[in-house]
Amino acid sequence: MAIRTRRSLTSSLRGQQFMVTTELTKKAPERALLAPCPKKGGRNAYGRITVRHRGGGAKRRYRIVDFRWTQRDVPGIVRAVEYDPNRNVPIALVFWKNGAKTYQLCPDQIKVGSTVMAGATAEAQVGSSMPLRAVPVGFFVHNVELAPGRGGKIARSAGTSVQLVGKEDTHAILKMPSREMRKVPIDCYATI
Repeated sequence: MAIRTRRSLTSSLRGQQFMVTTELTKKAPERALLAPCPKKGGRNAYGRITVRHRGGGAKRRYRIVDFRWTQRDVPGIVRAVEYDPNRNVPIALVFWKNGAKTYQLCPDQIKVGSTVMAGATAEAQVGSSMPLRAVPVGFFVHNVELAPGRGGKIARSAGTSVQLVGKEDTHAILKMPSREMRKVPIDCYATI
């Protein structure tokens, strides 16, 4: 998705940016992968307003995104790229060879028809998920786990990635977007 900046014809348009969504291929979400997303309106468990000026807006449903890569060592094909109102990154609807369907965070170069795979034997290509032990040094990854089996926690928003700069015996060294170096267990999964 491209971010366009408007020309400053008037003072209100100066600096205004918007996303061009020509890559989206499906308007309606997959019904089996939806969950309710109720609004709280700033109220706590007792019904009292604790945060003011909340409420309104469009009704949204939560898309269940697979951050844990539950389908491992099974090839999958991207069938659609969709908009998710709950996050700032598009999601990809993946149909796996064993019949399962999941939503995955969509990297920039993934298109409809691309093949993805998750597992230790996966090929190092864009969209594939594998443990940091199998990722070549210097690659950029996103959706990185902090502890093995916990699901991706780091670099999940649009346009963010971390770089694998080194490996030790039990840890991988990641360069964060803030230039901070962080050690993560080497068996943690990440998406290229």
